[in-house]
Amino acid sequence: MLRRLTCALALAVTVTATVTACGGTTATPSASPASSGTAAATVTVFAAASLTGTFTELGKTFEAANPGTTVRFNFGSSATLAQQITEGAPADVFAAASPATMKTVTDAGLAAAPATFVRNKLQIAVPAENPAKVESLKDLADPEVKVALCAQQVPCGAAAIKALGAAGVKVTPVTLEQDVKATLTKVELGEVDAALVYRTDVIASGGKVKGIDFPEAEQAINDYPIAVLGKAPAGAQAKRFVDLVLSPQGRDVLTKAGFEGP
Repeated sequence: MLRRLTCALALAVTVTATVTACGGTTATPSASPASSGTAAATVTVFAAASLTGTFTELGKTFEAANPGTTVRFNFGSSATLAQQITEGAPADVFAAASPATMKTVTDAGLAAAPATFVRNKLQIAVPAENPAKVESLKDLADPEVKVALCAQQVPCGAAAIKALGAAGVKVTPVTLEQDVKATLTKVELGEVDAALVYRTDVIASGGKVKGIDFPEAEQAINDYPIAVLGKAPAGAQAKRFVDLVLSPQGRDVLTKAGFEGP
């Protein structure tokens, strides 16, 4: 009888040890992000070229707050990005430099209820030494002054046309660029004497160019809308990213870069 009891106890200890060992083995995967409901995701954000610096910073902030999530950016002309989205490019978020380019996407039924998160205004960008002695918009009408503008279909180009019209100034640019970064680069490389770009891009140049304010810029301010796309593959995380952009933390990053509140 004693021998049977001893064997039973030994068997119980063995079974308990086995169950504990199995429990320890299954506990490890359950603690992984995939099993705890925080599966890794990639949030793809299509954003205007003028948002490159600020959104890159906010992307890093978002990744740090959401371990396992990657934010992937496609920066470029808002008009080009809108076209890519309507043609089926996979994206979760669209941040445009004008309501008109966002409207291309909303009219196609691919996004709803965009929110304006910042505004931006133009400056005249000139090389730091300003060799052409540009001081105002009217100086850009001088045929001796080489000027770069954004193409008309690009938000910064549309804003430039509006500002020049308000000033009654006619400019013949030597080049029309497809986004504001490319336009600014022409000034940084000394290939042109001046360009009309956003104030935020002048600040982001880190002193490579000088920015000149002009009053007509107030009549050509661009509102920047942002929206989660209707078929966003990473819908929940995409909304969290937009929430970050709209938050006081996001607004702080953007205003420090020279953007204005909506």
